[in-house]
Amino acid sequence: MIEKINIKGIIYAIIIKSNYSKEGIEFFTPEDFSQQLAYMKRPKGYEIKPHLHIKSLKQTTSTQEVLFIKSGKVRVDFYDNDKNYLTSRVLNVGDIILLSEGGHGFNIIEEAEIIEIKQGPFDPAKDKTRFDAVKEENIKIK
Repeated sequence: MIEKINIKGIIYAIIIKSNYSKEGIEFFTPEDFSQQLAYMKRPKGYEIKPHLHIKSLKQTTSTQEVLFIKSGKVRVDFYDNDKNYLTSRVLNVGDIILLSEGGHGFNIIEEAEIIEIKQGPFDPAKDKTRFDAVKEENIKIK
């Protein structure tokens, strides 16, 4: 299953559940995203030709990140750019999420190992603003 957290035309996240499967290749992100997220399923013997990625100057205005849930269970809380809470989702082992817009926070439901991929260089003191989390009684999980 693929879920796009799309609120008022803004894609806040794309979630690929661990049970997702499809033949071929599928890109889930718009071409203008600074992180591109795709899924590939190829048969034995399929060849992806050797290739180089051409160096080019690219400008990004925000940091997008991809998380892979290696173990455990994690709740993700989504916020708009004004720090208003929107909604939450639960991620399980094998799930992948691209966080593309707005704010987000995490609640570790079960001890978790998470692999994170994002653009760099990254300076937490300059590239991140922290704020108060939504109160537990206001959590909305779909």
